Amino acid sequence: MPVTERIIRLQTVLARTGLSRSTLYRKIADGTFPEQVKISVHGAGWHESAVNRWIANPPAYRADNDNRDPENEPV
Repeated sequence: MPVTERIIRLQTVLARTGLSRSTLYRKIADGTFPEQVKISVHGAGWHESAVNRWIANPPAYRADNDNRDPENEPV
């Protein structure tokens, strides 16, 4: 069975990051926080792995680098 990416919702993201809602959306607009993924007509969430990468190193996170495979990164 394929492993699926877990999607977490806004309240979980806010609790895990300690950010306010306005700061979170500002960081998304700046490209310094993972973008949302649409999960329904009126619902959105975040890939848990992307949020975890941001939590691990917030200053170094750039959304345009989020699609890379960390296991294939040069050392």
